[in-house]
Amino acid sequence: MYNFRSFVLCLFLCLLSINLPVCAEVTAPPQQDRQAGQSGFGETLNRFWQSLQDSLNDRPAEGYQPSFSEHSQSTDKEYIVGIHPLHNPKRLFEIYGPIVDAINAKLPNDRFKLEASRNYEEFEKKLYSGHFDFAMPNPLQTLRSLKHGYRVFGKMADDNDFRGIILVRKDSRIDNIADLKGKAVSYPAKTALAATLMPQYYLHTHGININTDIENRYVGSQESSIMNVLLGHVAAAATWPVPWKTFSAENPEQAAQLEVKWQTEALQNNGWVMRNDIPPALAEQFASALFSLQDSEEGQKLLAAVPVSRFEAANDQTYAPVEAFLKVFNQTVRPIE
Repeated sequence: MYNFRSFVLCLFLCLLSINLPVCAEVTAPPQQDRQAGQSGFGETLNRFWQSLQDSLNDRPAEGYQPSFSEHSQSTDKEYIVGIHPLHNPKRLFEIYGPIVDAINAKLPNDRFKLEASRNYEEFEKKLYSGHFDFAMPNPLQTLRSLKHGYRVFGKMADDNDFRGIILVRKDSRIDNIADLKGKAVSYPAKTALAATLMPQYYLHTHGININTDIENRYVGSQESSIMNVLLGHVAAAATWPVPWKTFSAENPEQAAQLEVKWQTEALQNNGWVMRNDIPPALAEQFASALFSLQDSEEGQKLLAAVPVSRFEAANDQTYAPVEAFLKVFNQTVRPIE
């Protein structure tokens, strides 16, 4: 730094030693132009001297104002977060919107946007085309996403809640599984694992041929499945504990008219996946923000609305038992679309 200053100072002194009148005589300009030229050169020297003083005093040149940021410069990338249709879109935004907001608050240099889907078919189309950057599919969709450029990094905890349940009206006089023969059963979608495949496997192993003994109605969402049995449109409704708990808490009088008649064994809960091209640093930050929600009072409230105790780390191998179940189901109950 000091060598540079010495060089600049010497250069300035050399400029001062130039004989301006001699130069003027060589070019022989008119007197007015000579005065203007000398005046302009004087101004240049003044600006040069000011810049030199600024440099020597470690001051920025006039007009320059440095700016500082606590965080590195943000990218303009917006990351899309997809949640499979656990609920209708309005309800899904109410539950998962605040969770995505909390992640945005923890990662201010990136933007995450929650995107709902009207039904399972629409969600799966987006997932398998790589539309989502991060997503929470059901376990079947989680396994299938691995062939479409995703990897598992987490899951919902509380695996004991990931089981199918079959609801009936308390006044329905349905006491045994055989009483469902010839009647209709509602489900949210053909590819819903806990709320469709697992109940259908349960019925299959308890003497019901789901392809011939009952009418299967796929009604689009968990709430719709529950409402179908409540209103008497079907004899029984398949769902899983999480939406049933939510429905019971928000509609206690209606829920009191129903009862959980049968339930299945449990499997691994819904997964969290991310695209393989997500930068490693961002992947780690997103996972850390998601897995630490339970560490604050506000985060615990967000998780209680799901409801789930926490989200936890997982990998592709976590879902090996689900893959084994799907293989048996596909061979013995019906083909999985």
